[in-house]
Amino acid sequence: MRALLQRVLEASVTVEGVRIAEIGPGLLVLVCAMEGDTEAEAEKLAARVAKLRIFQDEAGKMNRSVSDTGGAALVVSQFTLAADTRRGNRPGFSTAAAPETGRALYEHFAETLAGLGIPTRRGRFATDMKVALVNDGPITIWLDTEA
Repeated sequence: MRALLQRVLEASVTVEGVRIAEIGPGLLVLVCAMEGDTEAEAEKLAARVAKLRIFQDEAGKMNRSVSDTGGAALVVSQFTLAADTRRGNRPGFSTAAAPETGRALYEHFAETLAGLGIPTRRGRFATDMKVALVNDGPITIWLDTEA
């Protein structure tokens, strides 16, 4: 599985003009299930997200996790993280998991993250979403369970 994390002061998801989810300080997590991924990858990725030390401590060093800070996570499905741009000008997405599998792994990832004590909100799978955020830092981190 792949995830793009953005440390945020706030983030929200709007669908058809209605705000469906929002968080204050924490992480915006764009997540993509790849072909062949399993629940084990979703669990591994959730554990990494919960423990990744990208928040500042009292000395100003990135030494605290979202768990340590009491921050929240806004989890948004993002199949375009599977983009293959090696040929031509149109990205290919054939390495992304099939929609049914992608939905199940996205849900499992979010449930696992919540189970680790992170207040978790979600976007809506396979929906045209408007995502707003105030990036903090900016801090943006790429995670891939395959790497």
